[in-house]
Amino acid sequence: MSLTSKSLSRRTLLRVLGGGAVLGGLAGCGVPAAYVAPGDRAGADLSAGDKRLAWANWPLYIDTDDDDTTKRPTLEAFEKRTGISVDYVEEINDNDEFFGKISPALMNHQSTDRDLIVMSDWMCARFVRLGWVQAMDRANQPNVTKYLDPLLRSPAFDPGRKHTVPWQSGITGIAYDHRRLGREIRHVSELWDSGLKGRVTLLSGLDEAFALLMQGNGVDIRTWTADDFHQVCDQVEKYVHSGQIRRFTGNDYTKDLVSGDVLACQAYSGDVIQLQADNPDIRFVVPEEGAELWSDSLMIPDLASHKTNAERLVDYYYDPEVAAELAGWVNYVCPVPAAKDVLASAKDEETAALAENTLIFPDDEMRQRLVIARDITSGERVEFSKRWNAIVGL
Repeated sequence: MSLTSKSLSRRTLLRVLGGGAVLGGLAGCGVPAAYVAPGDRAGADLSAGDKRLAWANWPLYIDTDDDDTTKRPTLEAFEKRTGISVDYVEEINDNDEFFGKISPALMNHQSTDRDLIVMSDWMCARFVRLGWVQAMDRANQPNVTKYLDPLLRSPAFDPGRKHTVPWQSGITGIAYDHRRLGREIRHVSELWDSGLKGRVTLLSGLDEAFALLMQGNGVDIRTWTADDFHQVCDQVEKYVHSGQIRRFTGNDYTKDLVSGDVLACQAYSGDVIQLQADNPDIRFVVPEEGAELWSDSLMIPDLASHKTNAERLVDYYYDPEVAAELAGWVNYVCPVPAAKDVLASAKDEETAALAENTLIFPDDEMRQRLVIARDITSGERVEFSKRWNAIVGL
C-alpha cells in the first residue's frame, strides 16, 4: 500500500449554513415536532431474517484494493464472515448537504432507508439532540467496549458514546513548510507573526475553525462561552483587515501549502500525512496550547430496519486487526489504540512505520494536549454563523 497512491483530499469544502440554518430556524421557531422521543425511535429490526444493511459514508474513507478500487477488502471480509450483505454508498460529501437530504424523513418520523451513516461529531450532536438516532446495544459490541480510545469515550454531546461510535478521528492543528519558513511553529499565536503576513490561511467552516483559535487564547474548549467566540471573531476580523490572513479555505489549503503561496495554515492531520509522502518539509503541529480532537462517527438513524446488523458491523471495525488494516489506508487518527501493535508487526516496512506516526497513534505527550470541543448548540448557531460568515465572506 502506497501513501501516494491515494487522493490527497477526502473532506470537501464544508459549508456553514445549508442544513445548519434550517436547524437553527426550527429551533428558533420552537418546532417541538422535530424532536423524537426515545420510545419512538426504533423500528422493526429485520436483521435476524434479512442479512443485509445499507451504509452511507464519505468518499475515500475505507480501504480499497490497490489493483481494483471497486473492491473493499475489510468490508468484503465482513460479508464473508457474517453472511451480511452491505450496500455501501459513498454519498456523503458535506455534512450540511447530507443533513438536508435525510432530515425531511427523520423530521416526519419516516425511514431514511439507511441503517448506518457517518457524520462529523459536530453534526452528530444535532442528530443526538433531536433524537434522530438510536442508542446502540453494547451487548452486540464487545470490541467497542474493550478497545475504543479513552479520549473518545464520552464527548459532551453524547456522554458514554451511547448513540455514536467514532469511525475515524483527526486533529485540527497547524501545518507549515519548515524549509520555506526556516523555523518551527509551536503556538497558535505564531500565525500572526509579521513575517507571515499574507501567507496564512484559516479554515472557512465555523465548526472546523473556532476551537483551535480559542485554544490559542488559553480557552478550555470543553466549556467555551459566547464571549470566547466573539473574542476570536474580533481577532480574525483584525487579521483579515491587516492582510495577515490570505484567505479562508476548505480542503484546498493543501494546494497553497504545496505551492508555497502559504507558509502556515489550519489543517487536518490526515491530509498532512499524505502531503508528507511527497514533501517531508511539510510538518503538522499540535500547538502547546492544545488542538481539537474530532471524529467522524457512525450512527444508526431512527427506524433503521437492520439495527443489529449495523451494530455488528460497527463492532467488526473495532477488532484491532481490522482497525489496523483500515488505519493503514485512511491515515487518520485510529480510534482503536490496540491497532498500533498490529501495524507494527506488519511485514511491509512502510506499513509497519505507520505505527510510529503520532498523527495516526498520538503518543502520551501529544494526547495530553488533545481535547474534544463542546459543540455549538442550536440556540447559538444562527447568531454565530451570521457573524462568522460575514468575516469569511460566505
